[in-house]
Amino acid sequence: MSLGTLLPSAINDAGQVVGGFYTASGQYHAFMTGPNGVGVTDLGTLSGDDYSFADSINATGQVVGGSAAAVDVFDQEAFMTGPNGVGMASLGLPGRSQVVDINDTGQAIGRFYTATGQYHAFITGPNGIGMTELGTLGGSTYARGINAAGQVVGTSSTIAIEDRFHAFMTGANGIGMTDLGTLGGYSSAASDINATGQVVGRSDAAHGLAHAFITGPNGVGITDLGTLGGSSYANGINDAGQVVG
Repeated sequence: MSLGTLLPSAINDAGQVVGGFYTASGQYHAFMTGPNGVGVTDLGTLSGDDYSFADSINATGQVVGGSAAAVDVFDQEAFMTGPNGVGMASLGLPGRSQVVDINDTGQAIGRFYTATGQYHAFITGPNGIGMTELGTLGGSTYARGINAAGQVVGTSSTIAIEDRFHAFMTGANGIGMTDLGTLGGYSSAASDINATGQVVGRSDAAHGLAHAFITGPNGVGITDLGTLGGSSYANGINDAGQVVG
């Protein structure tokens, strides 16, 4: 079966890849592959929807993403599958929600739109059961990454100033929120966290350019990783502390 051009978004340790593709009828569907990228399966959509996209996959092949009646990120409904992508079920989150990552116990993270007009980050329990808000540093909050212990990283606007964001991290299972600060500028954003709690992302430096950063274990200390001549951004980190960006 040909699924056309695949747009991958994530991969697990077994080499199972997930993402999205355009169907022959012009719809957009989530897909996943088998181990080592062999074989491609259309994951379909939630009932009544035409579009879906897979954002992340864990070690057991549980996939998270969004499903919608139309291509509109603001109207999607967050979903999770069972192991190896079997069965797609709604996470039952409020309207205008988005799920972005999942750890190996099935704890999912993302954001939802509140009645006050802000986005708030959330974490679920194992296998997507239940939802807990992560709190905020003052305004809207966006979750980006989660490790096996349930420590979550992302960004939050500060003191309700929506255009000034700081990177944050939580404790295990999303409990507590710590402002990771900046490299001397106004804003920072965290993108990933490893098993020891080292966090990476980007921060405005004192001179205004964005620089990639890394913290020590459990988010202690923020270190400038430098640039190749302009701005830089760190997107991911593994358990050995190797960083990509």
